[in-house]
Amino acid sequence: MDILYFLLIMLGAIVVYSVVNWLIQKRIVKTLTEEEFREGYRKAQLIDVREPNEYEAGHILGARNIPLSQLKTRLQELRPDKPVYLYCQSGMRSGRAAQLLNRKGYKNLSHLQGGFKKWSGKVKKK
Repeated sequence: MDILYFLLIMLGAIVVYSVVNWLIQKRIVKTLTEEEFREGYRKAQLIDVREPNEYEAGHILGARNIPLSQLKTRLQELRPDKPVYLYCQSGMRSGRAAQLLNRKGYKNLSHLQGGFKKWSGKVKKK
């Protein structure tokens, strides 16, 4: 019975953590539809936060690859005074990247709803 209570508490903690994380992301990053993303990404810093092998397999034309795993060490490549448009494969990593950037003082943050897998625009492959 003790194991059951422990598992229920752990499950509850995971659910609470997920909900709080989702609410924080909703507050700090704008989730844009593909159409909204297209309207503004040319005037912003377009960042693909996927890993290099994913980026090379195909990315949005004009995007720079700064993987989430390297973002902390490559912050100097981004200007805090310009909008930052982020995307990843599905939208999860770009949300985490937005949280990191927000903590570092970046305020105008947007990410692509559904991520790259929902993108139907121009793509560049290496």
